[in-house]
Amino acid sequence: MAEKPVPFIKICCMTREEDAVMAINLGADAIGMLFYDKSTRYISVEKAKAISKAVSQDGLKVGLFVDAEEGYIREILNQVPLDILQFHGTESQDYCSSFGLPYWKTLRAKDHAYLQEEVEHYPEAKGILLDTWHPTKMGGTGDVFDWTMLEGLKMDQHLILAGGLNPGNIREAVTKVQPWAVDVCSGVEESPGIKSGALMKQFIDGARRV
Repeated sequence: MAEKPVPFIKICCMTREEDAVMAINLGADAIGMLFYDKSTRYISVEKAKAISKAVSQDGLKVGLFVDAEEGYIREILNQVPLDILQFHGTESQDYCSSFGLPYWKTLRAKDHAYLQEEVEHYPEAKGILLDTWHPTKMGGTGDVFDWTMLEGLKMDQHLILAGGLNPGNIREAVTKVQPWAVDVCSGVEESPGIKSGALMKQFIDGARRV
């Protein structure tokens, strides 16, 4: 019997070097850093450089942006060695693909029809990250959405599942949705931006032991 594929794991919104190093050492494939100053998990360029240096080549570094000015992103890229860009706003396909790096586009799971239409707007995305719908928040709600709306969703991009994932529901999420990747933030935190080693280990072990 063939083994079930294990999901790619990203631990998002790192604010401390030690948390990023711990995540990679525990088995995460990537860490995320948020460049959106309206969030409590926002980090400066200097902090992002320090985190990137700490994990070195051991894990992929994902930079998160929300409707950022092009010049701002290019300034970040000149200083921080990001591997993937992740867009959370209303960015267009042309904009997302203009930086010469692979990108993931975040979509908020409003309903099946909405997702199907939006997925088709980003054919060059390497991944589509599905997060919980909220009328004003761009993510980080900590709430799970109804995974059944993903049934029959047609997409060529990798499916990245987010939205309220935590050690208690990750096995069910991987079993039911079978995503290419899972993305967690608040579900492994002690407080906003401060990660828990114990929770990260439980989450990673849960995702890999389905």
